[in-house]
Amino acid sequence: QGSRVASPSHRSGLPRHCSRPPLAAAMSLKYAAAYMMAVLAGNDSPSAGDIQKILESVEAECDSSVAEKLVSELSGKTVHELIKDGKEKLKAFGGGGGGGGGAPAAAAAG
Repeated sequence: QGSRVASPSHRSGLPRHCSRPPLAAAMSLKYAAAYMMAVLAGNDSPSAGDIQKILESVEAECDSSVAEKLVSELSGKTVHELIKDGKEKLKAFGGGGGGGGGAPAAAAAG
C-alpha cells in the first residue's frame, strides 16, 4: 500500500502552511492571563513567581524574564486603571459595523 510521506514542517512541528505569530506576541497573552488570574484570586500585586506557578500548574512553559518584565511594567498600577486606560484607547478606533440589517425592514414596510 506504499509508505506515507510526512508533510514538511517547521521546527515547531506545525505544517509549513500554518503560520505562527512572533514568539513575543504568542507568549504575551498567557502571561497577562496568568497575572489577571492572580489578581482575581485576591493578589493585587502578583510577582513573577506567582505567574510562573500559575503557568506551570497547567503545564505551560514559563520564561521568567518575560514574567519579570510584565510585573515590572505593571508595577504601581492597578488592574482597574489598566482596563480603564485600555478602554479609552479603544474608543479612538471608533465604532463600526452594524448597518446591514436595514434592507429587510424596508422591504417589509413597503
